[in-house]
Amino acid sequence: MLKDAPRERLVAAVRAVSEGETLLAPEITRRLVEAFVRRPPPPPGRWLRLEDLTDREREILELIGRGLSNREIAARLFLAEATVKTHAGRVFAKLGVRDRVQAVIRAYEVGLIAAGDQGGAAT
Repeated sequence: MLKDAPRERLVAAVRAVSEGETLLAPEITRRLVEAFVRRPPPPPGRWLRLEDLTDREREILELIGRGLSNREIAARLFLAEATVKTHAGRVFAKLGVRDRVQAVIRAYEVGLIAAGDQGGAAT
């Protein structure tokens, strides 16, 4: 979290972390990913094929890439938070990544998310 984050966001962050979620402020996620986007693309063998993901998994990945928490994704998609966690876990396994940050980077690499995208509606 950034030190100038509003009180409500800090409280939400503490709650999320206490529930076992990994948390990065959307601003930090965007900065980190934009730095990776400027790197040369990885070798072709490392590309994720988006068709390996279900439509719901792709939607979850996109929302993770936009910096939304599991709780925010659940509210947006009218799902239980546990269902979002299950989908996210499957996405991580299919991507061969260990956390949200690596998943976000992979989403940028395959063009699912573009630099400068905000937390708007999923496409």
